[in-house]
Amino acid sequence: MAIVGLPDKAVSEARERVRSALIASGLALPARRITVNLAPADVPKEGSHYDLPIALGLMAAIGAIPPDALAGFTVLGELGLDGSIAPVAGVLPAAIGANSRDEGLICPAACGTEAAWASPDIQIIAAKSLIQIANHFKGTQLLSRPQPKVHEREETLLDLRDIKGQESAKRALEIAAAGGHHLLMIGSPGAGKSMLAARLPSILPPLSPSELLEVSMIASVAGEIRDGALTARRPFRAPHHSASMAALTGGGMRAKPGEISLAHQGVLFLDELPEFDPRVLDSLRQPLENGEVAVSRANHRVTALYAGGGDEPVPLRPCL
Repeated sequence: MAIVGLPDKAVSEARERVRSALIASGLALPARRITVNLAPADVPKEGSHYDLPIALGLMAAIGAIPPDALAGFTVLGELGLDGSIAPVAGVLPAAIGANSRDEGLICPAACGTEAAWASPDIQIIAAKSLIQIANHFKGTQLLSRPQPKVHEREETLLDLRDIKGQESAKRALEIAAAGGHHLLMIGSPGAGKSMLAARLPSILPPLSPSELLEVSMIASVAGEIRDGALTARRPFRAPHHSASMAALTGGGMRAKPGEISLAHQGVLFLDELPEFDPRVLDSLRQPLENGEVAVSRANHRVTALYAGGGDEPVPLRPCL
């Protein structure tokens, strides 16, 4: 089996995972050369979410599922050697994209509740194994549509009401929380700056449905959604002062969201601000002004959300 189309190491290794998963599911590949073409051929492919599309394509080719069963579906998922389907990152944006194209979604069962937030009308097949998908298309084991789920609101241990005194500082926090303002705390060591800032999320209003979807899309891309359930709590990010520019603004080899994007609709807390690298702080100047952060590299460019810029939320616009 050969995989072409500029695959990275994880995609190239998919042939071994797919082969083992099919054998464990009771299916044998034909004794002939198999070429998997990932189009468009000039765009680099990375990640393990190509495993399930490749496996289902082969199953359709050998007749294990009806040849036209996959028409109108977007597919993503990672395979285990035993034929199980493991969760992957980015299922919620994939579901929203599939819904915009009037397509259904085939994804891991652990991500089904996350994908269900895309639309109440989108068809979702969330399976735990390849055998379940094959049985679903044959009509012997129909999989029910997963329902959207939200984590129960967790009671935070850090609450602003626990602070005695500091009336002026608490009033400043209330004004900043009500108006979405930036806040700079200056004072001697031990005055309570970090203590106050860590309790700011306890007085923030809950996320609205549109804000919940925006925050969850970023968390999904970053792989930070647990158990497929979204959380209604506003994010609170407190990076260490040794954080690099890529960690704060985003980027890296796979262009992951940075702390400033992960704090969208929440709080980005920069403790010990003077200790941050001046170049890292300068990189925040443009996001503060424009309300979005653009990461440009030699092979791609990504524009992402920033926490709190502008009057209206800025949509997530990945640009290749």
